[in-house]
Order: sequence, then C-alpha cells, then structure tokens
Amino acid sequence: MIRLVRRFKLTENPKADILSGITVALALVPEAIAFAFVAGVEPLVGLYAAFMVGLITSIFGGRSGMISGATGALAVVMVSLVAEHGVEYLFATVVLMGILQFLAGVFSLGKFIRLVPYPVMLGFVNGLAIVIFLAQMGQFKIDGDWMNGMTMNIMLALTILTMAIIWIFPKITKALPSPLIAIIAVSAIAIGFNLDTRTVGDMASVAGSLPSFHIPMVPFNLETLQIIFPYALILAAIGLIESLLTLRLIDEMTETRGRTAQECMGQGFANIATGFFGGMGGCAMIGQSMINIKSGGLGRLSGITAALALLGFILFASGLIEMIPLAALTGVMMMVVIGTFAWGSIRLWGKIPKEDFFTIVIVTTVTVFTDLAVAVVVGVIISALVYAWKSAYHIWTSKSIDHNGTLVYTLHGAIFFASVESFKELFDPKNDPDHVIIDFKNTRVWDHSALQAIDEIAEKYIENNKRLQLVHLSSDCKLLLKKASHMVDSDDIEDPHYGIVVDYETELERS
Repeated sequence: MIRLVRRFKLTENPKADILSGITVALALVPEAIAFAFVAGVEPLVGLYAAFMVGLITSIFGGRSGMISGATGALAVVMVSLVAEHGVEYLFATVVLMGILQFLAGVFSLGKFIRLVPYPVMLGFVNGLAIVIFLAQMGQFKIDGDWMNGMTMNIMLALTILTMAIIWIFPKITKALPSPLIAIIAVSAIAIGFNLDTRTVGDMASVAGSLPSFHIPMVPFNLETLQIIFPYALILAAIGLIESLLTLRLIDEMTETRGRTAQECMGQGFANIATGFFGGMGGCAMIGQSMINIKSGGLGRLSGITAALALLGFILFASGLIEMIPLAALTGVMMMVVIGTFAWGSIRLWGKIPKEDFFTIVIVTTVTVFTDLAVAVVVGVIISALVYAWKSAYHIWTSKSIDHNGTLVYTLHGAIFFASVESFKELFDPKNDPDHVIIDFKNTRVWDHSALQAIDEIAEKYIENNKRLQLVHLSSDCKLLLKKASHMVDSDDIEDPHYGIVVDYETELERS
C-alpha cells in the first residue's frame, strides 16, 4: 500500500543514508563539472549549484531520497544566454526561475503532473537512460576524439570492472553500498598500479571556497526582464517537469508518495538561493536519485549528506577527489542506465494498444533529440488525441417506448468535439414517431461543439414537424443552447449539475 511521505523525516537508517550520500557526492562531481562546461560557465558554478540545490531540496523538498543538482537538461538552455549576455544574466535568470517555481508550488500547479500517462512515463525514463548513456560516451574521448590503443583498453577495463563490482558485491553483502565500494576499489587499483587513465582532475580542479552572497550585476530594468524572462520560464518548466516525473518514479519504486506542491516550492527556494550564491541552478537528477535509492538512501539525510560531502570535497579533499578515475564514475553511471531503462517496455509490443507503444517510442526519441519538457508535452498531446479519438466511438443509445407510445433515446457516453458526428448519427428524425424524448441522464455534455450538435438535432426534428423533449440536461446547457433551449424539461432534483467548457465568445453571445 502506498503511504504518504512525512513532511520531515531526517532518516530511518542513518548508516545507509550517510554511505549512500557519499556515493552520490562522488558521482555528482564530474556531472556538475560537465554540465558547467555545457552551459559555458566555470566548473565551480556547477559545483556550487549541485551543493546548494541538493542541500535545500533535501531539507525543504517534497520527496525524501531524491537528489537534485545541476543538470544537462537545464544547461543546454542556459548556453545561449551565457554566450550572448554573460554569466551575471544567468544568475538573475536562475533567481527568477526559482520565483516562478515557488509560485507554481503556492498555486499547486504541480498536481497537473497527474495528467502525464504511464506510456509517457516509460518514454521519459527510457529517453533519460539513453541521454545518460550518451553523456558517458564523452568520457571515452579526449579533445573530441575517441581514445585508442592502451588508453582506451584501460578505460574500458576499469569501467567494466566497476560495473562488475556493483553487480556482484550485493550478492556478498548489502552492508555497504556497492557503488561506493566499486569507486574505492577501482581508484585503489588505478593509483596502486599507476595506470595511465583520465581522472576527475583532468576535467578541472574542484578546489574552491565557500560560496558567497552575490547580487547579480545586471541592470534592474524592463529590458533585463525582457531578456531573462523567456529563459526563466523555460528553465522553470523543464526543472519542474523533470523533478516531478522523477518524484513519481521514486514514488513507484518505494511505494510512498511525495508532495508535488512542496517539491515545487523546495525547487523554487533552492534556485532563488543558488542564483544569489553564484550557482547555475538545477533540478532533480534521475541518475543520482537512482544511485541513492538503490544504495539504500531513502531518508532526507542521504541528500543532505551528499550536498555536505560535495562541499567538503570542494573545501578540503579536492586533491583526493581529483585522483578518482573517470572510468569508475562512468561505470557507476552505466549501471544507472541499465537500472533506469524500462527493459520490459520493449516486450510490450503486441501486448498493449499500438498507440500506447507508439507514444513510448515517440517520447523516448524526442527526449533524446530535444529535451524532456518538449517530449512530455508531445507525449501528453498524443495521449489526449488518442483518448479523444477512441472516445468518439464510445457513444451509443438504447431505445425504448414508454407508456404513452413515445420513443425514448437513452444516451450513454460523452458528447464533445470528437464524438458529435457519431452522436448525430444515432437519431432518425425523418422516420421517428411524432413524439421523441432524448434522455441525457447517462451522458455528459462537454463543450460548445456538443451544444451545437444538440441544436442541429433539434432543428432536424422541427423541420420534420416532430415534438422533441430533452430530459436530464443540466441547467447551464439549457442556458447556452440556442434552438433547443425551450425543449429542455427541468427537474432540479434529478437534473445533473456540472459546468461545461465553452468559448468566451459563445458566453458573450448568450448573455
């Protein structure tokens, strides 16, 4: 049974959370540096974001065990802003992004994540798994060219060894997280045998100081707002979509339920703070979150530990962290890819409706070639259109003759833009008896197209000199009908009460 996550439960297993947090922190270092490079900013800008966003969301977010930090989905949007206007505009944008996310939480907009169908979720995780995999391929390149010879052989060997340790170690004991053991073991081998392989230090130095408060140095005027607002809106949307989908995924894995509104506010607060402390902003990270959950980090302490450990690396242990082979961290992320990809979705062909399988493939593809936000929107639109198309054929009527000899049509299903043609085909005004009743008790009138269709049916019965009655139709339908409004029999006890969606011009026309 799914249980609700408590508002703040620091930990139920301190040892698992702390060890898992340290493992996550090690994996965060190269990711944060790489995403900083993508965005065109200094490595510390990415590291500070990983620390601050990770710490604040772990404390104030709506989902324990979820890891947040600098992400590639946001970095690819930031790069043009930084290139055209500079890093100070990025900091201002991150602050505005956080404000928008916080407001989304205040107004409970996160609940709309429920509209994302399960096929879209499958496409989301598959797409992100492929994106993570492709990102790791960059570790096998030097200055844009593939490694070769002994360098490539060592890199592959250490990566495979890391993956093997992560797979085998839990079969021996689960007392320690296998990714942490793998990183330590492979690092010891590389250092002990003085292997010629790339390390974290080859990417960039991770040494730094505490982040300091910094008001973005941009003009506070309308022109600046016009520059940063479009970026802030896109970043806020991408950040919340990725965070809330990751939250849903962890909910399913742990059989608990996070709070979407609280997560939106937590993400917003984190980005506001990050923008004022020289960070590039961030959101939930599915890869690091999977590492954390599968390493036993289910409490908020795991995320707090990861953030504080990352800060400790920056301040005190940069020399040691820079010695870690990239192959070890690549192996950890490769296991994340294997664990994240929904392999069962491949076997769904022929077992689920083809349109659902098509949605999975489309969302996966769009995620890989564009970004998550676009992929989710495309997936939801496809699913909505498929639902509308199917529902168009799920309207029918049963006929009966009452004691007065009147023909009664009892409708079933929903009447809306996609089903109006099927609705109109149910009736035969020319050949029906002189008195006809249409009963709407078991149906629902959804929109203006449905109202127009009812009016057209009424007009056809009038043209054939037939008497038509409409029963169990809501009062707002009667108000908005034109030709058939006088045919509605009102019964305040039995008539349904619901609001229908109509366009503004129609309402003005009726008023």
